[in-house]
Amino acid sequence: MTLEAVLAAIHIVAILTLVVFLSSEAALCRPEWMNAAVVRRLARLDLIYGIAAVVLLLSGVARVLWGAKGMGWYVSQPLFHLKMTLFVLAALMSIKPSIDFRRWAKALQAEGSLPPEDAVRRTRRWIMWQSHLIPVIAVIAVFWARGW
Repeated sequence: MTLEAVLAAIHIVAILTLVVFLSSEAALCRPEWMNAAVVRRLARLDLIYGIAAVVLLLSGVARVLWGAKGMGWYVSQPLFHLKMTLFVLAALMSIKPSIDFRRWAKALQAEGSLPPEDAVRRTRRWIMWQSHLIPVIAVIAVFWARGW
């Protein structure tokens, strides 16, 4: 029982951390706000976002393996598979912004250059798609937890 509570707590904290740092990326990644400090900050925010995603994934796997319901219950649930598919999709969507933020930080350090406005807009679009997908995953989790 204590293990289940600890794993659930870690999972929830990872979810909240992921949402906070993805929201921060969405707020800062705007052409009109782009400056050297924002480029560096976006790279740091994305690193924390990535760590939160890994903790979220690992705590979820731990819940499947060692949680009270057991692996058999999880893998028999269609909404579990939908939730995992959407999580993987969100993770794949995060790759482009992560690469962009690292590239922008390198260019800033090497040449002192900021990213072009169109690149910032494209990257922001990827972030916004992710940030709209995360609540869908949460809604699926709620329905799944209620026995759908």
